Amino acid sequence: MGLWTVFCGGSNCSDEVETKCSSGISAIFSPHSCINHFLVTSVDMLLLFILLFFAIRKFSSRKTMSSSQTQLGISPLSISSAIFNGGLGLAYLCLGVWTIKENSSTEKTILPVHGWLAVLCQGFVWLLLSLSLSLEKQQAQVIPLRKLCLILGFVLAGFLCVASVRESIVDKLVSVKMVLDMLSFPGAILLLFSAFKGHIYAENEGDISRHALYRPLKGEETDFIDTINSKGNNETPFAAAGLLSRMSFWWLNSLMKKGKEETIKDEDIPHLRKADQSETCYLQFMEQLSKSKQSNLLAILFCQRKAILISGFFALIKILTLSTGPMFLYAFIRIAEGGETFKYETYALTAGLFLAKCLESLSERQWYFQTRLIGLQVRSLLSAAIYQKQLRLSNAAKTTHSPGEIMNYVTVDAYKISEFPYWFHQIWTTGLQICLALIIIYLSVGLATIAALIVIILTVLGNYPVAKLQHNYLTKIMMAQDGRLKAITEALANMKVLKMYAWETHFKNVIERLRKGEADCLSAVQSQKGYYIVLFWSSPIIVSVATFWACYMLGIPLNTSNVFTFLATLRIVQEPIRLIPDIAGVFIEANVSFTRIVKFLEAPELQNRHINKNSHGEEREQSVVIDSTRISWDDDSLKPTLTNINLIVKCGEKVAICGGVGSGKSTLLATILREVPYTDGIVQVYGKIAYVSQTSWIQTGTIQQNILFGSAMDECRYQQVLEKCFLVKDLEMLPFGDGTVIGERGVNLSGGQKQRVQLARALYQDADIYLLDDPFSAVDAHTATGLFNEYVMGALSGKTVLLVTHQVDFLHAFDSVLLMSEGKILKAATYNQLLASSLEFQNLVNAHNDAAFSEKHGINGSQQRSKTPKEEIQKPYTKEQLGEPVGDQLIKQEEREIGNTGLKPYRQYLNQSKGFLYLTLAVISHLMYLVGQLVQNLWLATELDDFNLSRLRLLVIYLVIGCGMSLFLVLRSYVVVVLGLRASKAIFSKLMASLFRAPMSFYDSTPLGRILSRVSSDMSIVDLELCMRLSMTLASTMTTYFSYGILVFLTWPMLFVIIPTVYATILLQSYYFASSKELMRIDGTTKSSVASHIAESIAGATTIRAFGEEDRFFAEYLHLIDTNASPFFHSFSANEWLIQRLEIICAIVLSCSALAMTLFHLGASDSGYIGMALSYGLSLNIYLVSAVQCQCILANLIISVERLEQYMHIPSEAPEIIEANRPAFNWPTIGKVEIRDLKVQYRPNAPLVLRGISCIFEGGHKIGIVGRTGSGKTTLIKVLFRLVEPTEGMIIIDDLNISNIGLHDLRSRFAIIPQDPTLFSGSVRYNLDPLSEHTDHEIWEVLAKCRLRELVEKKEEGLDSLVVQDGSNWSTGQRQLFCLGRALLKRRKILVLDEATASIDNATDSVIQRTIRTEFEDCTVITVAHRIPTVMDCTMVLAISDGKLVEYDQPMKLMNKEGSLFGQLVKEYWAHSNNNANGCLEDC
Repeated sequence: MGLWTVFCGGSNCSDEVETKCSSGISAIFSPHSCINHFLVTSVDMLLLFILLFFAIRKFSSRKTMSSSQTQLGISPLSISSAIFNGGLGLAYLCLGVWTIKENSSTEKTILPVHGWLAVLCQGFVWLLLSLSLSLEKQQAQVIPLRKLCLILGFVLAGFLCVASVRESIVDKLVSVKMVLDMLSFPGAILLLFSAFKGHIYAENEGDISRHALYRPLKGEETDFIDTINSKGNNETPFAAAGLLSRMSFWWLNSLMKKGKEETIKDEDIPHLRKADQSETCYLQFMEQLSKSKQSNLLAILFCQRKAILISGFFALIKILTLSTGPMFLYAFIRIAEGGETFKYETYALTAGLFLAKCLESLSERQWYFQTRLIGLQVRSLLSAAIYQKQLRLSNAAKTTHSPGEIMNYVTVDAYKISEFPYWFHQIWTTGLQICLALIIIYLSVGLATIAALIVIILTVLGNYPVAKLQHNYLTKIMMAQDGRLKAITEALANMKVLKMYAWETHFKNVIERLRKGEADCLSAVQSQKGYYIVLFWSSPIIVSVATFWACYMLGIPLNTSNVFTFLATLRIVQEPIRLIPDIAGVFIEANVSFTRIVKFLEAPELQNRHINKNSHGEEREQSVVIDSTRISWDDDSLKPTLTNINLIVKCGEKVAICGGVGSGKSTLLATILREVPYTDGIVQVYGKIAYVSQTSWIQTGTIQQNILFGSAMDECRYQQVLEKCFLVKDLEMLPFGDGTVIGERGVNLSGGQKQRVQLARALYQDADIYLLDDPFSAVDAHTATGLFNEYVMGALSGKTVLLVTHQVDFLHAFDSVLLMSEGKILKAATYNQLLASSLEFQNLVNAHNDAAFSEKHGINGSQQRSKTPKEEIQKPYTKEQLGEPVGDQLIKQEEREIGNTGLKPYRQYLNQSKGFLYLTLAVISHLMYLVGQLVQNLWLATELDDFNLSRLRLLVIYLVIGCGMSLFLVLRSYVVVVLGLRASKAIFSKLMASLFRAPMSFYDSTPLGRILSRVSSDMSIVDLELCMRLSMTLASTMTTYFSYGILVFLTWPMLFVIIPTVYATILLQSYYFASSKELMRIDGTTKSSVASHIAESIAGATTIRAFGEEDRFFAEYLHLIDTNASPFFHSFSANEWLIQRLEIICAIVLSCSALAMTLFHLGASDSGYIGMALSYGLSLNIYLVSAVQCQCILANLIISVERLEQYMHIPSEAPEIIEANRPAFNWPTIGKVEIRDLKVQYRPNAPLVLRGISCIFEGGHKIGIVGRTGSGKTTLIKVLFRLVEPTEGMIIIDDLNISNIGLHDLRSRFAIIPQDPTLFSGSVRYNLDPLSEHTDHEIWEVLAKCRLRELVEKKEEGLDSLVVQDGSNWSTGQRQLFCLGRALLKRRKILVLDEATASIDNATDSVIQRTIRTEFEDCTVITVAHRIPTVMDCTMVLAISDGKLVEYDQPMKLMNKEGSLFGQLVKEYWAHSNNNANGCLEDC
């Protein structure tokens, strides 16, 4: 007797199923064949050998193990795995022993051995695996041989499970061994997870044990405990969760419970785990880029390779388990037809169906969760990379990538890319699912499958050209969005200027024209999406019709068994087929966005190869060395900005830089700061730099935060800085002192205050080199003198200082003066040497002296000595002086809705442009589609078994019903697209109207980032996603409840299951929404913080780089990204938490339905109705999950409408035009201004800024307004333009109360040259005359008067020369001259100058003053000035102090008046000019 005979006997099959013996290849998959048992036994023997080897090794190594080794705990997962697999092993052993006993009693022999030997081996292996791997003390890592052992066990279990399932369905056989084989597969999965994932638990235990062994030093106890507690309390529970908790999302229960009990606040949301934080993701990404120099895409894929594989594994399990559904349906129909194989087959199938659905749910939820997590990490790293890039962006690249576009990259593009991982596996799983479906269809209808395949292929091919078109349109939309956002950013950032020029309507119209172009592309994209919906919702109808007609042609019989198996299969793949357009759309959008971001990341950066910055060099005699022949902002510029610069600045030397407008002074400082990209030669800087920009850059935050700028607080030094910068008095006047929150761009500070905060920021840094770009232009002469003496000459004594200035008063105090003209240093020498040798310098000084001496003769009568700056600031600033703060902070926390808002945001959305009508039509259309689908199925269920009815008539009626359904789909898609486009148009129009009509107080208290996040990301959601998601939500929800209704109709006892199910669904959803809505609202507000920070950083990039604070700002930005990512992470986790629980409920409903219909005769239990009901039931969980997912996504998306709605109803300014009270066409004709008891406060609870001012400006008079910094001069101008409405009193111009006429009528009748010179992106012509009211000849004349004609003529484009955003390619002085040009073109009867010549040298100032005197000779000119000469030739001077009118008279009379404030200001100005003037006279 051979071994094979002993093992197998005379047959290849076991005795108990001899009649069902398999042969050939199929024998391998037969659970009862000898070949199958031989393979199983061989693998079991191999596993037993490996396990025995481990046991011997472990026993021998015990003696060498240290007794003090820490014993790690056992995770709950390991205990569960041990119990399940141990029980399974014992069951196998019991079955083997029982088989031996049966064989010996019935056959009187135990031969052949294959039947019981395979079972016993399997039992021993499973028992040993559970003991050695599950109950083993957790290891930090799994040994490779153990990995092999586990993988072999998993593969073996999978093989046995598949073989047993196949045998039970195909051959209608079930045995105890087959059941055990099926259960071995989930047992193997448990073993895998307990071994590979359980070590997380061990690591956590290890951390705890290490903390337990650590004894902190004395004094460290509190910090140590706080650190441990903060880590434990603030980090998400996901970080420490075990496998079962992660698989079931049990770790989220605490947050969901808290959300149900109370409103979730920002601080309630746990932090992300370290692996998910933006810093970790960004560093991994940069490491991959630097390692292999690979593309950005490959670097991202490499970083996420493990997560992609894990999520792909879950996706595969989901698809495989989903595909078993039609097989179960086929088996249930067979049982209904009386084909039961064994007694309890119904119960076995029900249990199998329930387990399959549960496994499907677990795998799908993990698939989606893992891919969402990948998307979150990718979004974070891209946002971080974009921020880092913008800090290093070159000047040339800034013209290509505007601030608005960079904002779009973060708020729109990065978010679109983060959506792609969620859909990534759908690309291949959809194909796999369709292939598996085709196999099942082939088993049902044979060769007719070819017809189904052809239709599916044609459907996909029909999608290709549309997908290509959609790619083009989406690219155009993104470009259009960039242009629109750029225009909106520019308009909103400069809203004050627009209102003063009365240009709001024009700029709004420009934005709406851009929006119209965007809307055209949007209409095309939405129409294509509508086409997709029709195509892919109707594709199952077309596939089924084509297949049934193919069956008719080929003579393939149609019966309930194969028809409803086919329909169930089709219904299951219907959802992935419908997702094809979404997948294509997401892929296209992500591709477009990724291309844009990569282009930005590859843009040119600032080059520092010629720079040597060394603060610790051995040689410190020189601070700055520049030796360059050519310095230019543009590489291809024919004329460089600076030429032949040879400069050496010694340590501690003070250098002044002076020259005319556009001479290159600021560019010289930019060269030292390494900002100018093209430098031929050497630039060396030794030491730490502090920089004060000409245009002040202030962060949103407290004054203290702006001064400290990331440095540690030193109270003594901080106090000294406040005194040196003359900020003590200002802080005492502010309601919260240095804790007052400054608005974006420092809107609640005067120009002088902003500049002094900048100076304080620089001084506090204690740098070696100070670069000061005209910092005294925004302050009055008194303050300028004090700052120069106390700050430059006092606090900065011993420091290297380079000061750009137009004020020649201070030049004599410098070690060296650089005279610049046309990009060259004409001469560098001391003040006296320059005065003696340089005609250009003499002209510069004489221009100042002419103004200074013009008022000197009137000073003698004023004997009162003004306080010196030193006397004014001796009282130190302390916070105790403030007492209780008065009023609220200007910048408030961002508003968000709280709690359940119900249907309110949906009503707000549908109220736009007949939205309810279109929605009703969409609902009716889909309802008719569902009715048609029901009629189709009922027709088949009732008539298939009626052989008296011809198959031709059966199919014709089925086809007619299908055509009707398709027509209703077309109607539904059309009305949904129209609904979306109209609502989007209406919302945008109302938003723009609201924003452009909002008062300046809104912009003063609202950071720009908050507004931009709404007009970019929130508006993008409303444009592209909301209407389609609303349609899908309604369709899925109606389909789900329709399926419930059919199940109840066919099996009425299911009512007792479905009613609790619906109740549980609603209960779970309410539990979910309580937390989810707040999480998404917090996500919205934190997203605004991200947008605000990046907008602010773009504006202040030069200052940030100058101070070397890039790392700190980047760290702050990473923190903001994580703060924004955390609510999003917990939001999508909550989504999976909800759906998983609903899917388990669906599995129960489906299993109960199948059991009830096959066991009970309910009148509708024939095979046709059972097939129909189960075809609905099998897809019930798909529809329910789709419905709930769509509801959850819609609930999150509708928050965008909430956020937009907040800014769609901002309380507006007074009407632009009041038809009943319009002024005459030529008003004002005289220009007489009467101010009567004017009182002004910015907010109801704020103190008065102007306190009862009364005076008259006669028509044609030139009025000068003077006063200390912060006295209320600029506020008076704001009231004149009604940027701030009077609290009491009135202003009357030419007998007309300005409060009674429309704002446009008022503002358009004034001309103004504002304090902050503002240019807009476009051409020179557009900046001078945006309304196109003047000819080119008039514009050239004005340019000549402004001394700009020669400069513009040199440019090739002339009047079409480029002006970039903010006019950054023109100097500050040139920008101010353009503003003068606007006023000259307007030629209004009243001209207002608000510090108009602050940034212009004295010579140019004199020219401008002469131009104004000539051109506006008969006009009323109101001048606010810090430069006293500017107002000396005024008819009258108005002096203001602390918001009160101190004096108002002719300048000469005021100068001779005892105790005059104006006389005091003149004396102070003359005092610091006197020495310079005397020096000039002596030299002359």
